[in-house]
Amino acid sequence: MFPHQRTAGRERRAFHWRTTSPWTTCVRVACCSHLRFMWFALMVLTVLCVALQMLGVVRQARSAKVLKLVSEQLVRMPAEIHRPIKRKDWEKLWSVSAAIAEEPMDQHPFIQRRDESENSRSEEGRDQVLEDTRKKLTSTTNAAPPIEANKLWLDQEFPTKPHRPAFPKRTPEIKKPQHSDDSNDKYSVKSRADNTVTCRPKNHIVFLKTHKTASSTILNILYRYGESHNLTFALPLNMHSQLFYPAFFAAYFVEGVRTRSVKEFHILCNHMRFSSQEVRKVMPKDTFYFSILRNPVAMMESLFVYYKAIPAFRAVKSLEEFLIHGGRSYNTSVPNNHYARNILTFDFGLDNTPPENDTELDRRSAEVIAAVERDFPLILISEYFDESLVLLKHALCWSLNDVSSFRLNSRSERSRRPLSSETAERIKEWNSLDWRLYQHFNATFWKRIDSTLGRTKLQQEVELLRAKRRNLEQMCLREGGAVDPAQVHDSSLKPFQYGAAVIQGYNLRLELNNDTRQLCQRLITPELQYTSALYTKQFPQLAAARAAAAKNIAASRNTATHRVFKRNIETNVHTAMKKITSHSNTNKGTVDEHSLHILANSVVHNERQNNVDVTRV
Repeated sequence: MFPHQRTAGRERRAFHWRTTSPWTTCVRVACCSHLRFMWFALMVLTVLCVALQMLGVVRQARSAKVLKLVSEQLVRMPAEIHRPIKRKDWEKLWSVSAAIAEEPMDQHPFIQRRDESENSRSEEGRDQVLEDTRKKLTSTTNAAPPIEANKLWLDQEFPTKPHRPAFPKRTPEIKKPQHSDDSNDKYSVKSRADNTVTCRPKNHIVFLKTHKTASSTILNILYRYGESHNLTFALPLNMHSQLFYPAFFAAYFVEGVRTRSVKEFHILCNHMRFSSQEVRKVMPKDTFYFSILRNPVAMMESLFVYYKAIPAFRAVKSLEEFLIHGGRSYNTSVPNNHYARNILTFDFGLDNTPPENDTELDRRSAEVIAAVERDFPLILISEYFDESLVLLKHALCWSLNDVSSFRLNSRSERSRRPLSSETAERIKEWNSLDWRLYQHFNATFWKRIDSTLGRTKLQQEVELLRAKRRNLEQMCLREGGAVDPAQVHDSSLKPFQYGAAVIQGYNLRLELNNDTRQLCQRLITPELQYTSALYTKQFPQLAAARAAAAKNIAASRNTATHRVFKRNIETNVHTAMKKITSHSNTNKGTVDEHSLHILANSVVHNERQNNVDVTRV
């Protein structure tokens, strides 16, 4: 290209550049700045990659050097180290391990407590611990007796050839003392494989007490455990027996929350309608949640008898009539009618209104099951009560004594009615949400047993639990079992009677000593009496103030009743005297004073009887 052509081209490009529009200029500037930024970013990433590669090469070189030194030291070691391990050495080794395993876990030098946040041992302390442990192992090796081969190897023999050492396929079984139910093994649960401690007893517990599901017996178990271990209960405000059920639970329903007089609550187990957020305001983060379910068919029959006075059941004569008419007397807006339909779903704090169709039922039941699984790691089943207690024992890491109990708040057989298969199907359809909930957790209950205990181990512990219950019945109870409330001699131990149900109680033996009587009395104390006793023990000043206020109210009522009683007697006697006098004047006879005295006494007796009835009401 000639010079004049190059010059013309430059002038033409310069003119074109100067005559471009402003937006084109902005675009060019922006692109150039972006390209410049991308160039700098690529340069920085390149430098970082090179630095990382160099660090990797340095670390690999150091590791190779260390491995070389270790291999040289191993080559220089005596040949005796690489010889096969003899049978006598194996016996000494496992004797030492058995001796170490018998020590308490919290005393072992290399096992930290679960609640320790960091290890504060210094290097000198660790060296000292190592030296002490080495001396202890040496002394134990010399003194410990040999372990039998079949017990050590789980039916595997030692190798016969010295150059082929054999290693156990499973963890060797360690000798352990015989099982006992005293307090020595009370706070630990052993695994079936290696006899090691796998859990610690749980003291922060929330039990959702559902209705007519044998939950009163679970409540008694929690009460006895908490009282014997000096735990604090989240009791209802103002000595109530329930946490203001059927309202949703609120934190200020618990005595001591609003006044902050209680620093920590351990057990929450009274009747409530569950609210997860409010419960977590009261209980610590590590709280264990569990509840219990019952087959809705049997539960509905019990609910109908016990809550016959609610508006939904009041107008019908039988449960069959209630179901045949499709629950026409059931109205969700009327108080206390929640007992009549899907009561389990209601107690868990969920919507218990019946679904309109099968699609809605599937969706709602899935939501209910998911909500319960989210908040409750363990759900017990009332129909398998002893199996549930064994599962609860392992979940809480308690002993067999802690879960031993008598049946409380149970009905007598004469107040139970069998149901036909047709009625059972109607109950399942009426309580469709509860039925789906029960079916799911009944299946997961057995899956949990199979994955944790196994059916054989479960049956063994169930037999032990039932044998312990029989021993307690023979030791504590006069009749050997439950009796009707009219036959309970101690009025302070009579269970609360409600509805048409006949709630049974117990009588203690007369020849019991003080300690045994105290134990047996706790086993048979009904729910209301036990709750009141724990409230008095935990809040003595508030209980005394309430007792004084109740005494004053009772005294004022007695005074007013006495005045009414005296005025009624005077009025009735005066009326009777006038009638007798008029009758004697008509017959022209005299009034017999003895007859007047008998009449006055009969009037007084009638008034007293009426006064007693009014006072009871």
